[in-house]
Amino acid sequence: MVTCVNDVQHDERPTIGPILPVVIPDDPRHADALGDALVEGGVTAVEVTLRTPTALDTLAALAARGDLLVGAGTVRRAEQAEEAVGRGARFVVSPGFAPAVVRFCRDADVPAVPGAATATEIQTALDAGLDTVKFFPARQLGGPAMVQALAAPFPDVRFVPTGGITPDVIADYLALPSVSTVGATWVVAPELIAGRRWDEIVGRVRTALAAAERAS
Repeated sequence: MVTCVNDVQHDERPTIGPILPVVIPDDPRHADALGDALVEGGVTAVEVTLRTPTALDTLAALAARGDLLVGAGTVRRAEQAEEAVGRGARFVVSPGFAPAVVRFCRDADVPAVPGAATATEIQTALDAGLDTVKFFPARQLGGPAMVQALAAPFPDVRFVPTGGITPDVIADYLALPSVSTVGATWVVAPELIAGRRWDEIVGRVRTALAAAERAS
């Protein structure tokens, strides 16, 4: 079975905590400043989405730091997964179930986290040997109540809700036994990165982590 994303380890590198910032990068030259803000805020991992031409450069720069566990997001093709892993990605997240991506990750011994919105998609992931899925887009699909409903027939599945996650609902998700990590785009919103508002990113990360603590 593919290792759960929350169990990813490599030497002394950090593992994924309750908050996984989801980044849409714009300029790899600012990767260090972004990484500094994330670490100062208190997170240990980040997902870099492959939605921009320079995303892989940002991913590589963040991965080279050594103090963040870096994953690739919005991975739709096996070639993207291969390139991302080659640049330092330690886990791969997809918006849906992509068989070729899952096969590559299995062969490369890298956790794959496919998107799943229905029981059928979750069953497909299980049949492929996975035990963790990205529940996306979480808010539009019904939020914590829907995760709880899906978890009932799939007690061995871990969910990573992403999409529409805000501080007021973080604790609701993390209170569910099937959820130990939530994806958060708002803490590193594109406008914050574009405006180089690193202090605000630090503040949002801390706010998100404080909300997560309320679920413990």
